[in-house]
Amino acid sequence: MKRVIAGISMAAAVTVVAAAPAQAAPADPVKALRSQFVAGKGMKFTDFSTMTSDGRKSPYLRRTGSFQFGKTGIVASDISSTGIEADGGAGSTGMFAPARTIRIGTTSYSSGGSDREKMPKGKSWHKDPDGMTGGVGGWFGQLVNVAEPATVATLLKGARRAGSSYSGKVTFGRLAKVSPWFRASLPLRSSDKTVVTFKLTVNRGGLPQRLTTSHPMTGIFDSEGWEGRTITVDTRFTGWGTKVSIKAPPASKVTTKLEE
Repeated sequence: MKRVIAGISMAAAVTVVAAAPAQAAPADPVKALRSQFVAGKGMKFTDFSTMTSDGRKSPYLRRTGSFQFGKTGIVASDISSTGIEADGGAGSTGMFAPARTIRIGTTSYSSGGSDREKMPKGKSWHKDPDGMTGGVGGWFGQLVNVAEPATVATLLKGARRAGSSYSGKVTFGRLAKVSPWFRASLPLRSSDKTVVTFKLTVNRGGLPQRLTTSHPMTGIFDSEGWEGRTITVDTRFTGWGTKVSIKAPPASKVTTKLEE
């Protein structure tokens, strides 16, 4: 009798295991992203960049920002950044001084950062009709924009999925071909062969929640001082579908010329 009961129990266990459904794949991230393209809506993100040199990791840059969407994708962005020195203190000079960049279409308005001391009297924003997305400090922020369908499709092609996460590699050159954000964030670079390692995590609806990327700094700066250094950027995405309204700074505070 004991053997019969044990056999029945084992059979039942096998049946339960066999009946357990496999973990469902998240919704298609590209389709999920396109569904968010509604005029006046958008999302928010935060970046935390870390520099690794000689096996030592150091905080490097913090950024917060938001995207405003239109019917076809991003129509505006607003990014604030603060550099972090190797000793853990907040950066206060040069490109790592607190800075903010508003970009509407392809026109950027930058305040603070390396331009702070070059502003004419009474002006606090520099206008560039074809400016960068996050100023010079953006070189050290997130270069991969998962709010672009073509970029997401490029990442997913050949990526390995584990649950709700996708991981893989992509080159600077490939990103430059498909991503307006990448081209505007890093208009000058030393190599298109630089490899970016990434991990993208999405929610059940397929929308990005977290993106971690890592790449050697020699892809940006072709000099001995950057050899062996790697930058890692951890980005979190929140507030998908919330109302976002990004406007240009007051015209009275804007200049198109910087002092030497």
